[in-house]
Amino acid sequence: MHHTLRLLFILSLSVFSLGASTQLFAGSLTLTSQDIAQGEFMPKAQEFNGFGCSGGDLSPHLKWSNAPQGTKSFAITAYDPDAPTGSGWWHWQVVNIPMTVREIAAGTGSTASNIAPTGSEQIENDYGSRGFGGACPPEGHGVHHYRFTIHALSVEKLELPEGASGALAGYMINANTIETSTIESLYQRD
Repeated sequence: MHHTLRLLFILSLSVFSLGASTQLFAGSLTLTSQDIAQGEFMPKAQEFNGFGCSGGDLSPHLKWSNAPQGTKSFAITAYDPDAPTGSGWWHWQVVNIPMTVREIAAGTGSTASNIAPTGSEQIENDYGSRGFGGACPPEGHGVHHYRFTIHALSVEKLELPEGASGALAGYMINANTIETSTIESLYQRD
């Protein structure tokens, strides 16, 4: 009898563990794009136009799903950790994206197009302008990794001072992030 109860106990634990692990992975925040892909080189459309680069300077299409419970807004960041600055390079930061938004079109990062989600704010990038600034690694510097990340935030609005730096915005985004999903794309100029 003890052996049967022990076996039932082990089986019930196994079923519970399987159910719990399935729930953990069933709703993970997921980022996709029609323009960029994990581990793939970005097209010239996502290259900066300036600093010796001649690309389209077009922010990519991004779509996300499975926002975690407690999400009140979103933020998008695009960051190059390989930039030879000692601190990487912020290419794009968008905060205060309403929780009802789940997709942005290519070109949303252009402040001239004015198609960013209502209520959102684009932070000044490391080129010194608001909005998206495309890839422009130094010639001969090898492959750079561009991390496009969607952040599910626990607050409706990040309170940032006017002219907040990329580092301050990054700090506030990370301090309020529930979950993230990243597409790491590549770019190289030789």
